[in-house]
Amino acid sequence: MKMKTILMGAACAFAFAPAAAFAERGSDGHVNIIYWQAPSTMNNYLSGGTKEMDAAALVLEPLARYDETGAIVPWLVDEVPTVANGGVSADLKTITWKLTEGLKWSDGSALTAADVKFTWEYCTNPDGGCANSNYFEDVVSVEATDDLTAVVTFGVAKPFPYGPFVGGNTPIIQMAQFKDCVGAKAQECTTENFNPIGTGPFVVDDFRPNDVITFKANENYRDPNKPAFATVTFKGGGDATAAGRAVLETGEFDYAWNLQLAPDVLASMAAKGKGQVISGFGSSVERIMINLTDVSADLGETRGTRANPHPFLSDIKVRKALSMAIDRALLTEIGYGTTGKPTCNVLPAPAIYASTANDACLVQDIAGANALLDEAGYVRGSDGIRAKGDMRLSVLYQTSTNAVRQDYQALVKQWWNELGVEVELRNISASVFFGSDPGSNDTFQKFFADVEMYTNNFSGTDPESYMAGWKCDQAPTPDNQWQGNNMPRFCSDAYDALVAEMSVTGDIDKRIALAKAMNDMLMQAYVMLPITHRSDVAARSNTLGGVKMNVWDSETWNIADWNRVK
Repeated sequence: MKMKTILMGAACAFAFAPAAAFAERGSDGHVNIIYWQAPSTMNNYLSGGTKEMDAAALVLEPLARYDETGAIVPWLVDEVPTVANGGVSADLKTITWKLTEGLKWSDGSALTAADVKFTWEYCTNPDGGCANSNYFEDVVSVEATDDLTAVVTFGVAKPFPYGPFVGGNTPIIQMAQFKDCVGAKAQECTTENFNPIGTGPFVVDDFRPNDVITFKANENYRDPNKPAFATVTFKGGGDATAAGRAVLETGEFDYAWNLQLAPDVLASMAAKGKGQVISGFGSSVERIMINLTDVSADLGETRGTRANPHPFLSDIKVRKALSMAIDRALLTEIGYGTTGKPTCNVLPAPAIYASTANDACLVQDIAGANALLDEAGYVRGSDGIRAKGDMRLSVLYQTSTNAVRQDYQALVKQWWNELGVEVELRNISASVFFGSDPGSNDTFQKFFADVEMYTNNFSGTDPESYMAGWKCDQAPTPDNQWQGNNMPRFCSDAYDALVAEMSVTGDIDKRIALAKAMNDMLMQAYVMLPITHRSDVAARSNTLGGVKMNVWDSETWNIADWNRVK
């Protein structure tokens, strides 16, 4: 099986960039971080949200990470396994991870390979509702052959075996703490989920869901001189504007995440001179997701499941018309300026995977969209709203509360109204919308609306696990605690076959072709409508050093190296 450097070669860049030398752990005092979307849990296996992954990254760590260049670097191991160093078997069916000797959990106990095995068992339990189960595709076993050796076995040859335990989405959790929190009990373990024991530089001091988290330095962290900060406040809530001001204008906070602000607003804040805007293009795409299921409340437990197809969004002509009506260039210019690019792909990066087959969506076509709805038999009524029989084209369009998103909503509503589509807008607090409560009807995963808008991305530079998120079995349902990744409830045997083929394909050119084919299938089915390829934008104060913006992993990936610039 042919292998090229983009797969295994990436794992050869093992060295960390030199970090600042610290006099002693905690010597730089306190650091303030603001995420205007507040984390709802510290266990990111129970949430698909970036805010949970970034908060958890202070405490929970994977075996390896992606650095700021996208290279895989060792984290809890001495080296990343490859075919060349013998860590990946010649048949590509096993990868052997050797833990660094002497690593401890924050409670002082030893990290062992049994914890690695347990983490896999925890996430793949069918009753657990693991939000990141797509990262464990094709894993048939994880065995602890000794205290420091974990062997991951795949059911097929796996040319890219770095889905499990690499990047912020799949950190190691402690077996001793979570052994009674497996399966259906996962959501019930409040103490464990809010206060996980970890190997990272900090431990949770106090967790207030959807509000604020306080951390203190981990006394058992492997580097005796790190972290530089003794304590951390991780504030959630508010909005992007307030978060940006808190760093760039008032200096109240040191780091602000996801500054989803109009370009003129961001420039005005940066001009105050208190901090710097940092950004980078990764795989983040603002998109509208189309619900292929009926979310009528009278459907009871089958609401929002494939048992009940959507009454009109199941019609591809309706979905295509909604896409044709959108002016992606205008939205992107208004919302992001140079920190965004209009896109027709859910997979716009890395650039080698970007398809050109869907570029027609870059040109708005209201007339063509109206003609398509005419052809589909949807007739305008006296109120201007189209209908077929008693079925009106009326959609509930939800997203999180954010000025840029509400601007997008207003313009999209205007364009859809021109098609004869009635639109009700709803915006939900980001902490709730991106929350992890399976009992809430307002989460983006439960998706009790007709269309919804948000941004998503993936860790690393290989899209295999990300594209697997739209397999049939990844649809959120009551059975998996509404924790799947396939929000549209899309299901195609042909798509699942492409996922399976990519998982065993090593040739990079073939992997590129397969990734593009999956992207094109989703785009040409119009089950999601990409709008803007977004740059990840954050801000840091002028007195905060050590920050390395990382669009391929968690933004807090190297917080152990953050320090106070004197």
